[in-house]
Amino acid sequence: MNAEIIAVGSELLLGQINNTNARFLSGQLALIGINVYYHTVVGDNAGRLKQALEIAENRSDLILITGGLGPTKDDLTKETIASHLGTSLEMDENAMEQIELFFKRTKREMTENNRKQALVVKGAQVLPNNHGMAPGMVVKKEEKLYMLLPGPPSEMEPMFLTYGASALAGRISNKEQIVSRVLRFFGIGEALLENEIEDLIDSQSNPTIAPLASEGEVTLRLTAKHSVLESALEMLDDLEEKILGKVGSYFYGYDDTSLMKEVAKELKDSGLTISAAESLTGGMFQEQFTSIPGAGGSLKGGVVCYTNEVKANVLRVKKETIENKGVVSAQCAAELAENVASLMNADIGISFTGVAGPDELEGKPVGTVYIGIAINGKPASVEKLNLGGERAANRIRTVKYGCYFLLKKLKELKEA
Repeated sequence: MNAEIIAVGSELLLGQINNTNARFLSGQLALIGINVYYHTVVGDNAGRLKQALEIAENRSDLILITGGLGPTKDDLTKETIASHLGTSLEMDENAMEQIELFFKRTKREMTENNRKQALVVKGAQVLPNNHGMAPGMVVKKEEKLYMLLPGPPSEMEPMFLTYGASALAGRISNKEQIVSRVLRFFGIGEALLENEIEDLIDSQSNPTIAPLASEGEVTLRLTAKHSVLESALEMLDDLEEKILGKVGSYFYGYDDTSLMKEVAKELKDSGLTISAAESLTGGMFQEQFTSIPGAGGSLKGGVVCYTNEVKANVLRVKKETIENKGVVSAQCAAELAENVASLMNADIGISFTGVAGPDELEGKPVGTVYIGIAINGKPASVEKLNLGGERAANRIRTVKYGCYFLLKKLKELKEA
């Protein structure tokens, strides 16, 4: 069964909200063996929705439509579906009863247009809405299956999980499991990574390999299909082993993790604390670190040392270092890392100093960055980057590289 998801709502086209429903449904459909090949977004317009339906019917067996089931005049989804399928709407008494109970319970007045939410396509299998008012529904005509779901994720997600998935599973003859795994890499470009695993990409069929690059990282999404879940997972394990045999030195984690999450996990597991001295990153490392639940216990504190005055007076960078080497230097990065660890009484000090842009500094080109890492009172090691590029991207990549270098050192400590 091949599916298409149509999200209805002008607010999606205007960029006022994100289409998170499509992502959720794609993931859930994969679990029950349904392929999703298209995502479509259409505004609150009956004519354009009908056009989207006609296109979808030519290429998909299952069409899921989210949104447009509300009480207002621009909520046209079920009216349009009923007209398109040559049928009508009818009142679902169970839904109407739930709507009336809601207004009685909340002591609010129910207006006539709220009754509209209890209308369903005639002959549809109704999906109860336990978290809102408008029910969902499943309609079959000839060989096509249509599922209508509410737009708010707080209503749509539990409705699909409780009622929608089972309604579809019973209609699938070939119940394949579709399982995906994302491998995350850093420190290698997309072109080089693809070149290293070119033979695996060229020979792929099942499982498949899909590369994706973003923000200085590269991911590989591996997807396997099999009627037995355990067999699909074994297929992924075998392919992953082959990939890591070629580019494993750049691999750092799976699925939705990040370099910062992996650093936070390693610090928590090892019981080590960290502090940061941030010049060009302006506190970005600490902001991202503290956004991770439970990570705050590993961070002692830090200093945004944007000016030479703060570097010298607060973090005690030597005067001769600033005058002779400059603040964009390996020596300055080392002193910042060592001194912030001492100042905060932390096991680890990490520092970021450099030229984010748009102008040169101390005769150093934009993208020149030094990252210092001092661990357990030992002299800091320093990594130099030549990033180039635009200011915002340089700052983001600097933090990621800092996490990457730190993660490698933490793993070396664990293995020692």
